[in-house]
Amino acid sequence: MRYSYAFKRKCVEMYYQGLYPDTPDGICGKEFHRTIRKWVRIEESCGPEALKHKAQNKVWSPEDKYALVARVLSGESNKSVALTSGINEGMLYQWVRKYKIYGYNGLISKPKGRKSKDPDMKKIGTREPKKLNESEYEELIRLRAEITYIKAENEVIKKEIALREEKEAARLKAKKQQSSKNSVKKDTH
Repeated sequence: MRYSYAFKRKCVEMYYQGLYPDTPDGICGKEFHRTIRKWVRIEESCGPEALKHKAQNKVWSPEDKYALVARVLSGESNKSVALTSGINEGMLYQWVRKYKIYGYNGLISKPKGRKSKDPDMKKIGTREPKKLNESEYEELIRLRAEITYIKAENEVIKKEIALREEKEAARLKAKKQQSSKNSVKKDTH
């Protein structure tokens, strides 16, 4: 159900006085009281203006979304982060889910609208990954160097194993030849 700003303010004021307004028809009393407590928490964290209906939804940048997701991943609850930021808990849950699946690129908003039927008009690669900052770039360079080192180390180990196998095969062949020579000498006596 959608409530007016004045009704929400009245309910919050009554809550501060220790009272609850009459429950509207068709709604469970417990659920209505829970909603009022939620309005109180939103007002305490974001101010009374947060209870107003917005004419247009806020457009969240990927950086803003990431800041909220990072708070959830660091241990804060979905509910507390959603209430303090003034967004719906379900929306924050979706952002966390997308971040876990797709990483930072999951937080970039996709273009809205229906896909074009003309394949020539398709835009490929519209979701640009964010630019790396200096420390991330340095870490990337370090990790690439480490990967190169590990690959070279693996190649050395593979060559060493192949060489050992080759020596072992040569030793077994020599042993076999030696045993065949000995068996030939025994037959001649």
